[in-house]
Amino acid sequence: MTDPTARNRLEDEESPYLRQHADNPVNWQPWDEQALEAARERDVPIFLSIGYSACHWCHVMADESFADEAVAEVLNENFVPIKVDREERPDIDSIYMTVCQLVSGQGGWPLSAWLTPEGKPFFVGTYFPRESQQGRPGFLDLCQRIGDSWNSEDREEMEHRADQWTEAAKDRLEETPDGAGAGGGAAEPPSSDVLERAADAALQSADRQYGGFGSGGPKFPQPSRLHVLARAYDRTGRDQYLEVLEEALDAMADGGLYDHVGGGFHRYCVDRDWTVPHFEKMLYDNAEIPRALLAGYQLTGDERYAEVVEETLEFVSRELTHDEGGFFSTLDAQSEDPETGEREEGAFYVWTPDEVREVLADETDAGLFCERYDVTESGNFEGTNQPNRVRSIPDLADEYDLEESEVERRLEDAREKLFEARAERPRPNRDEKVLAGWNGLMIDTCAEAALVLGEDAYAEQAVDALEFVRDRLWDDDEGRLHRRFKDGDVKVDGYLEDYAFLARAAVGCYEATGEVDHLAFALDLARTIEAEFWDADRGTLYFTPESGESLVTRPQELNDQSTPSATGVACETLLALDEFAAEEFGAIAATVLETHANEIEANALEHASLCLAADRLEAGALEITVAADEVPLEWRERFAADYRPDRLFARRPPTAGGLEAWLDELGLEDAPPIWAGREARDGEPTLYVCRDRTCSPPTHEIEDALEWLGENGDTDGADGEAFDEPESPF
Repeated sequence: MTDPTARNRLEDEESPYLRQHADNPVNWQPWDEQALEAARERDVPIFLSIGYSACHWCHVMADESFADEAVAEVLNENFVPIKVDREERPDIDSIYMTVCQLVSGQGGWPLSAWLTPEGKPFFVGTYFPRESQQGRPGFLDLCQRIGDSWNSEDREEMEHRADQWTEAAKDRLEETPDGAGAGGGAAEPPSSDVLERAADAALQSADRQYGGFGSGGPKFPQPSRLHVLARAYDRTGRDQYLEVLEEALDAMADGGLYDHVGGGFHRYCVDRDWTVPHFEKMLYDNAEIPRALLAGYQLTGDERYAEVVEETLEFVSRELTHDEGGFFSTLDAQSEDPETGEREEGAFYVWTPDEVREVLADETDAGLFCERYDVTESGNFEGTNQPNRVRSIPDLADEYDLEESEVERRLEDAREKLFEARAERPRPNRDEKVLAGWNGLMIDTCAEAALVLGEDAYAEQAVDALEFVRDRLWDDDEGRLHRRFKDGDVKVDGYLEDYAFLARAAVGCYEATGEVDHLAFALDLARTIEAEFWDADRGTLYFTPESGESLVTRPQELNDQSTPSATGVACETLLALDEFAAEEFGAIAATVLETHANEIEANALEHASLCLAADRLEAGALEITVAADEVPLEWRERFAADYRPDRLFARRPPTAGGLEAWLDELGLEDAPPIWAGREARDGEPTLYVCRDRTCSPPTHEIEDALEWLGENGDTDGADGEAFDEPESPF
């Protein structure tokens, strides 16, 4: 065969991250069979470099080493260099990042791994400088030594180490416990007590001075932990859970994590007090943080949380949305100076007082903005300032002897002018991959915002994106989902997160719009989850499809990381869809929770999404069935006002005939219990509220249903009307 490693093949790829390296003298290969076969034929190790387009240290290592001719010569001669976009291939990233963390106790990107031709790792690390410094070995010297060792008597030891590390990765990622249940583990799923255990752990790790979690920097958003606190507060009424939730939300909304001029959230803050962010903006953060803010808004009524959600969704619509509806992946942390070509982190976002005064002209407006957002001469980031909201409107009104409304007007006018001026600066690069799973997170948040904030435009935004992804990435004939769309190019089989996040989003679109087609899509996705990711013998859901590429191990994703656990979201979504289809969705979720019960209970906080699923399993859904063509506005407003984390808004046509058409579209022979016998009464919109197979009487009055639920969410339904429903399979 012609040796593909004789040239850099990344110019043939659509991934913006891979294309960033297409001009390197390194003969980079994409991860494909050609490259892997070349390593086997040449009998040389693979050098695997994993990163993503908005990764700062990836850019640094590229400039220092991968653009260097001497480094390229060593890599090309001694290795098959393979470059992977972790956002396209999270399965590969998961395997080798796990090894890195097991071996070194830490991880990060760029991830650098040296593998045998069979893909087994024998040396791993993250960023390496070209020359050794501060205890880090130099990359060039390291490559030379590894190449020499491979061709010496040291090779046997390197291969032995690779076998050991691969087995360790399998133990961590693939294996399930031995013991009771279909997949081993505990005799039953965790109870709802595990939710409180996770919330208590969140309290212990909370920074009560600055908000968020951890006693130092960097500070990450941790939205799954926020949902644990919100639901635990809802279950117990313990004030401390709500206090820590509010402290975290306030810190993120007020500090440098948030873009106070243009909206949207940066990736994380480098310091303890949330002042200076790492400036990249990721789609998933701008989905998951607003979703937590919506919960905070429902629990507290704080309008600031709703405003930040609205501003963030406006930012996503403006800067991360494809013209036809899907959502792009990231904005880079850096901007490139058009004159020098140098990239500078945060340059698009930061200000000096002189720059503010130049744009605003009016001295009072400039003073108000600088004091409100802590824009000072000394600066908080390399002599400039990332705005942080540090002064209140009443304080500024007193200081400047103005009405509060006048201060608010002036600040908003100032923000608009600064936003317009900032638009003239060199913009950060945008990674225009459309990823199914990340779109699922954003779609779900838009749908939830439509319900909570009562804005139909958000439902339209959600549906447009869902249809974009469905049209381009879903193969209806095969019942298969692809992961990535970019400029007409579709690539990579979908992973569990793609199916689970998108299925949850499709359920959200159904709840927000009452369109049965979205529910049908969610059920199709769930059926493929069962067919491709469910292993009945081991009682677990794997991250990669059974029919997909075979790697050195088949990972599961149980922990919450920068995105929620795919397994946790899959379990909650399967439990929700179990209400609509006479299939095994609920039993699958229960078995997965049973299999991993001991692990979840031993470290509840690291399995936040699985704790939420365990709580959903025990509590059951709060079924809110609405038989109507349109949901009355009053009903929408009243249900949106309260936090109901296990709500399932089950809309249906008002008549039996209309429901028959829905059942045909869903491929169901009989109406599921959540709809059966629940027609509109007296020709008017009719509401049924049910919990644990016990329901309120049908009513046309929202207040009657809310009274049945009780002032504090008491949904035992002791005085309700019992409906005949099948016994739980659990």
